[in-house]
Amino acid sequence: MSHHPSTFAAEPADDAPGVIHWDDSATLHRREDGGGLLHGFKSIRKGTFGELVRYVAAVPEAERAHYMIEKAGDRQYLPHEIMKLAKRADLPLT
Repeated sequence: MSHHPSTFAAEPADDAPGVIHWDDSATLHRREDGGGLLHGFKSIRKGTFGELVRYVAAVPEAERAHYMIEKAGDRQYLPHEIMKLAKRADLPLT
């Protein structure tokens, strides 16, 4: 899994706009778990960002609203964002 640390002295990232790092580490959480100090220990599943996007996309539509993905760097993706990502042609199959 790749890890993308913050840049030193606010240097621009090397990435092109719109590039998704599908192999970044990520965790799946229930949206109503309350956050807090132990939030990181309440993850349901861990894997790459691509794996978790595919997982949530496969969950029945009525249940998707209960989940969010937290990607490396503390970025959280809600169900509507996850479904947009699941439709991207560059989403890895495995």
